[in-house]
Amino acid sequence: MANLNLKRVRATDIELKDRLVAVNRVTKVTKGGRTFSFSAIVVVGNENGVVGYGLGKAKEVSAAVTKGIEDAKKRLIKVPVMKGTIPHAQEGKYSGSLVFMKPAAPGTGVIAGGAMRAVLESVGVHNVLAKSKGSSNPHSVVKATIDALSQMRDPYTVAQTRGIELEKVFNG
Repeated sequence: MANLNLKRVRATDIELKDRLVAVNRVTKVTKGGRTFSFSAIVVVGNENGVVGYGLGKAKEVSAAVTKGIEDAKKRLIKVPVMKGTIPHAQEGKYSGSLVFMKPAAPGTGVIAGGAMRAVLESVGVHNVLAKSKGSSNPHSVVKATIDALSQMRDPYTVAQTRGIELEKVFNG
């Protein structure tokens, strides 16, 4: 996630929708009995190229979700979305999770499971083929997906970086 700082977005000026990815109940056994607490991983996005994730921990599920949303708003990134899909194939990795995604034709839909689907729908991708390999831990899958999305570059950026015209990016 080296180039993550280049694509930071402020949460104040955009309308964000949140998606709950996973809730985990943690039990702490003490002399007085069992104490339950909850951790929730949440993904927020405007469904137009902006996405972020957050983790919230609290004694109640609703409080954990609220904390997760606030955390996610601090980690928003901008992702290039072209014609409802991603610009190119990309792999992302975090810990034991490896994700692979590639662009799909219109009408394909989001072919992705669980935690990846929440991230891709929040960013506004409507057609994509995606596969999650390795660990299926929702925390790791979400972070690996965000890693892959943060590495995405649109053709305009590629043309500018290489110092060539936009047509040469597509034609090689």
